[in-house]
Amino acid sequence: MTAILFLEYPKCSTCQRARRWLEENHIKFTARHIVDNRPTADEIRCWQALGNKPLKNFFNTSGLKYKALGLKDKLAATNESEQISLLASDGMLVKRPLIIGENFVLTGFKESEWQAKLI
Repeated sequence: MTAILFLEYPKCSTCQRARRWLEENHIKFTARHIVDNRPTADEIRCWQALGNKPLKNFFNTSGLKYKALGLKDKLAATNESEQISLLASDGMLVKRPLIIGENFVLTGFKESEWQAKLI
């Protein structure tokens, strides 16, 4: 399998568990800090298409930034372009960890889902 892109926020305990899982399973990856090197709008569009997931799956709905912006109530009233712009504006709005493979995208760390795709 080719190396995958692993987007993480290193202080996040779920990201730390996911990284450990990748390392323990000898899965090659390239790590990228989701805040210091946030996803671009073009990347998000590409990843959404690749993962065949609704944009709402890319939002970190439990994050402080998401809550501070009141996105729970506002997101439904925004169009896809506005949602992509929001995600690209701040890495803390993006669900993490995020795995980008050659032909798949995984949002969040669900060990069984990762195992099915990566092992």
